[in-house]
Amino acid sequence: MLKKLLEADAIGLRLEWVGGLPLWEAQPTYRHQKAVDRIRQSLRPKEGASCACVHVADVYVRFPDGSYKRPDIAIFCREPEELDEAITLLPEAVVEVVSRGYEAKDLEIGPRFCLSQGVKDVVVFDPYTLLVLHLRRDGASRYVSPVELELEAGCLLTV
Repeated sequence: MLKKLLEADAIGLRLEWVGGLPLWEAQPTYRHQKAVDRIRQSLRPKEGASCACVHVADVYVRFPDGSYKRPDIAIFCREPEELDEAITLLPEAVVEVVSRGYEAKDLEIGPRFCLSQGVKDVVVFDPYTLLVLHLRRDGASRYVSPVELELEAGCLLTV
């Protein structure tokens, strides 16, 4: 499966396999990547937190149900072991930056899926409206960017 996903990259598509459903989108725009970079630069452990807040952008994560997803930012408490294949360590949190034309994937499908797999925090940022959604299994909060968020793992980030 991973081979097919990587072949899609070669022709300029980002392909994910989520809950048995193939999802694709075009490669990200400059606005999208600037938002990802800015958020990653702000990520840090809260004082006294045991989580290292390791963050990676745009890599395949293989989820417990066998799905492959490429979060814009995946946050882990330790370094994943996989260097040359899909990461199998479940992210503590995922950040998605909304891409124009793919709002349903970023706002509806992705967050629900990640939470169902055990991800503790899902943050969705729309760089066009500045809407920030912070979703957890017990509910969701809405903000306007810029806002500092604290994740369950003890990481802080500014969206």
